[in-house]
Amino acid sequence: MKNIVWILLFILLCLSPSPSNAKSNTNTMQAKKNYYTKLQIGLPEDVGISSERLKVVDECITTEISRGFPGAVLVIIKDGKIIKDSAYGFAKRYDGHSVLSQPIKMKTTTIFDLASNTKMFSTNFAMQQLVSQGKVDLKQSVQYYLPAFKDRDNDEIKGKAKITVTDLLQHTAGLPSSIHYHDPKKAGVLYSQDRELTKKMVIATPLKHPPHTAQIYSDIDYMLLGIIIEEVTGVSLDDYVEKEIYKPLGLIHTKYNPLQKGETQNEFAATELFGNTRDGAISFPHIRKHTLQGEVHDEKAFYSMAGVSGHAGLFSTGREMAVLLQVMLNGGGYGNLELFNQSTINQFTTPSSPDSSFALGWRINSDDHMHQFFSESAPSTVLGHTGWTGTMTVIDKENQLGICLLTNKRHSHVIDPYKNPNVFAGDQSVISNYGKVIDLIYKAIIS
Repeated sequence: MKNIVWILLFILLCLSPSPSNAKSNTNTMQAKKNYYTKLQIGLPEDVGISSERLKVVDECITTEISRGFPGAVLVIIKDGKIIKDSAYGFAKRYDGHSVLSQPIKMKTTTIFDLASNTKMFSTNFAMQQLVSQGKVDLKQSVQYYLPAFKDRDNDEIKGKAKITVTDLLQHTAGLPSSIHYHDPKKAGVLYSQDRELTKKMVIATPLKHPPHTAQIYSDIDYMLLGIIIEEVTGVSLDDYVEKEIYKPLGLIHTKYNPLQKGETQNEFAATELFGNTRDGAISFPHIRKHTLQGEVHDEKAFYSMAGVSGHAGLFSTGREMAVLLQVMLNGGGYGNLELFNQSTINQFTTPSSPDSSFALGWRINSDDHMHQFFSESAPSTVLGHTGWTGTMTVIDKENQLGICLLTNKRHSHVIDPYKNPNVFAGDQSVISNYGKVIDLIYKAIIS
């Protein structure tokens, strides 16, 4: 019996690693663990760029500020470092048409209404996470997730059963670009200023084109995607992204309905001067008439979706947006946190057909008409998005470069509200074309 015990002990000792081998094995395990780049504060010189060369960007923006453009924040990240974080002009200059005696200066911490950048950094981030976790299938029909998404007898164009999640992301579902659900005169039977009712109206919205016959950028596509996320997760869209994405990343100002969640009004960049009236040219029930600051500008999001929608409603700062850009540059993670994987990012950023400037939600600098946003100096693989309030994001994996240009260009008067209520004085600035500023940055950084 003793001999058997000694033999067993001898075998165990032979199989156990030596202390040095154990240490080596531990190091090997740590090396296999995926650590993603976390942003650090740096200088342009830290990544081999001259600060002097970037001054041309400052000169361009400050010149436009002197000509009346309201304000901007510019954040540039390169090789894992924030090399520029600058504020220009004013967060709030007007109350109505009256110039404030003490305008609120723009700060690098000012919070912006991201408008359609919500589509990417809320809805797309959530979808990318759910796809990566196997909870959403891009090839699955929308009807699978939303059974009520069906053709109605009186719909002129039918085919909702054919529409997939990918179709919504690529804007090929055939849905209209927008429906003014908040306005009874325009929405008709689809009118709603109640969130739960609006979700039903969005699902019931008839097709404008047969599926897969046109690629039309559509807010309705992303409203549906937001509703799908809520059905899959069982919580509201804002609860999901704030708890599952932004909080783990350490982001505290990236949220929906920020005034209801602890932020104060003067922390925000103001937008339209007279609510949603376009200087008095537009009216509908419950329309806001005060200068907007900290409330989502988008009418569908504010009036019909209680501030939380897949197409608009998210607020953030330049610095926190930089973290979200870095997540994409990292391949889906940040620090020790993985939100989604590179394989999923590849799915979402592959150019679509027939228009290669569309991926799954993301826009790509693949042809000349996108240069007005991304510039002709940027590689054709660069991706990002714009927002109606004046926001632009650029993600350049090839050069490990991220750019976030946040402006409040709509904080200006409407040039001719009765001729075209959607053209503001701020739209006339070269900053509002985005591509001019992005081009200057590329010329300064990528020599």
